[in-house]
Amino acid sequence: MPTVTATHASRHLPGLLDAVAHGETVTITRSGRAVAEVRPAANVSTAGALRRALAGLPPLDDDLEADIAAATRLLTQDPGPWRAG
Repeated sequence: MPTVTATHASRHLPGLLDAVAHGETVTITRSGRAVAEVRPAANVSTAGALRRALAGLPPLDDDLEADIAAATRLLTQDPGPWRAG
């Protein structure tokens, strides 16, 4: 795990981020004391990951699907008293 000063980190941020993207954890120091660690993100969510997760779920039952459709219609079709029309 490399250690760099805050000054070095600010001047060389693109290179530091490249190292982190390749799996390294970097410790940043100020006045000789560790103040931060920059590490790869644990689980970055993407739309593709969501689609894959949802694809593995069983289909909705008819009643739940109808309830969701009805609620969606209420939210998208009826402005109600709270929205200017």
